[in-house]
Amino acid sequence: MSRLRIAVPRGALFEDSLDLLDRLGIDTSAVRENDRRLLFDEVGIVTMRPSDVPTYVEAGAADLGITGKDVLLEQSERELYELVDLGYGSCTMVLATVAGEDRAAEALRRLGVVRIATKYPRIAARYFLDTGRQAEIVEVKGSVELAPLAGLVEGIVDLTATGTTLRENGLVVREEIAHCTARLIANPVAHKLKAEAIDAILERLDAV
Repeated sequence: MSRLRIAVPRGALFEDSLDLLDRLGIDTSAVRENDRRLLFDEVGIVTMRPSDVPTYVEAGAADLGITGKDVLLEQSERELYELVDLGYGSCTMVLATVAGEDRAAEALRRLGVVRIATKYPRIAARYFLDTGRQAEIVEVKGSVELAPLAGLVEGIVDLTATGTTLRENGLVVREEIAHCTARLIANPVAHKLKAEAIDAILERLDAV
């Protein structure tokens, strides 16, 4: 186990990921006790933003990583292996608009194109392309819910767990795009060279 380095996402998946590693026999107490420290080589853990996990795993700076399916869909060009659906961190990628008349559908009828704000431009663009609709994708970094309220766009593509934030901002889900959970990913070279250690992790996962 100690020969593997695992990239763990900070944020919403952090605690569940550490709990999982504990169940696999990896001591995460040092990680839990040090908020500012990022690298814990003594237990083979490195922590980072979820969106950075595929970067580190693809480059071989981590052998394994945990991140959300939303991140993997947005970074689908990455060369890595998706090994296991870990089952936690459940949320849904949705198309949402302001409640009432569907402004996105109206824009498509009137203009043939709809403006969509999102933190996931590739997922949004691919979804509209796959469903045969033309969309102008506006990438935003902050609260995406603001964009349709301020008139920047007609709709948003975003991740939601409970829908509370959408409802509080007067938005409703119009379409569900993808169900997302935490996934275990591997560097392709490590998957071959460290197959025994990775297989041991997968066997323990089956048992927990």
